[in-house]
Amino acid sequence: MQDFQTSRWAPEQVAAIHEGAAHAIPRVERAALRPVLPGLDLWDLWPLQAVDGTTARFDGWALWFVLSAPALPDPEARHGVARIRLIGERDGEWRDHGDALPDGFNPGSREWAGSARYDAGNGAVTLFWTVAGMPGEAQATFAQRMFETTGRLAATGERFAISGWSAPREIAGGPIPHYMLVTQAEGVPGFIKGFRDPAHFRDPADGCTYLTFTASLKDAKSAWNGCIGLLRAEGDGWAVLPPLLNADGLNNEQERPHVVMHGGLYYLFWSTQRKVFAPDGPNGPNGLYGMVAERMGGPWRPLNGGGLVAANPADAPFQTYSWWVTSDLTVHGFVDYPESLRGNDFGDAEWRRAQFGGVPAPVFTLALDADRAVVAGGA
Repeated sequence: MQDFQTSRWAPEQVAAIHEGAAHAIPRVERAALRPVLPGLDLWDLWPLQAVDGTTARFDGWALWFVLSAPALPDPEARHGVARIRLIGERDGEWRDHGDALPDGFNPGSREWAGSARYDAGNGAVTLFWTVAGMPGEAQATFAQRMFETTGRLAATGERFAISGWSAPREIAGGPIPHYMLVTQAEGVPGFIKGFRDPAHFRDPADGCTYLTFTASLKDAKSAWNGCIGLLRAEGDGWAVLPPLLNADGLNNEQERPHVVMHGGLYYLFWSTQRKVFAPDGPNGPNGLYGMVAERMGGPWRPLNGGGLVAANPADAPFQTYSWWVTSDLTVHGFVDYPESLRGNDFGDAEWRRAQFGGVPAPVFTLALDADRAVVAGGA
């Protein structure tokens, strides 16, 4: 069993970030956007993956899980009513397959992001997801727990459904080392603490299954105490391991972390925003960040010296967010505020509704060469 060490994302590394053309996400043209599911806003999305991390495909269709909500008057209210939707994509065409989980199944007040694994041998789909809030709460809280469930995938023509979900089982609940358990009632997105976004990874070196997740350090020196947590499957449960990454004093959130193998190296990717860096230190843009290592246990080195892999254009700093890198190095996110220089923290609900994208973003690709990562172009 390999040992693990926590790597540091340090201020001097972030200070070395260079926001150049090699790291610019292609510009999103709002006029070209079309709703995927009229009447619904869509944001964080992740693919159904085979055990080896590749995207599972069925006659060319990839299945995606995506957070969804009715197109409310204020799009920022979507986090309080989020459900996970199952949609298919083939050659740029999207097909809706309804809510991924049955009504009343989620042991909280709404469903937040995670990951999903497919076993081709028996058609089993295991969903790891974030349960936000508590059952029956009168007002949505920011409490976060992680759960898993397994169902069976069936296809009829080009129609997909997952049924027979097992009872939700909590992942690493109760008092645990290293990480804060998030039970707070109130907060502002970007400044809440994290215990969410479980992303599975099967390490070919040891055959073990791991979950990375968005976390906050329990014994931190700063209120800006983000870290990337790690769990390892052992028996019927999960062993709690030290964080892969520590950003204490630097950054509050490293969201939706996930690991991709490429060229014999391990690449750890996450999303973050300029506003969640500590105000008294260096910061970087809203973008996709990453580190590289020779082994899952580290040590991890920031890509391009500072960690920045891909950023929104300077004239559209809030156009897209929440990226997922697949095994073929295509990058999938959602369209946030594509024409705004102000982001989602200003203006009234009517302004935000007019500006918000709420659809999957145009896909782009990465080129990776050891410790260097650049945007290779649109896919």
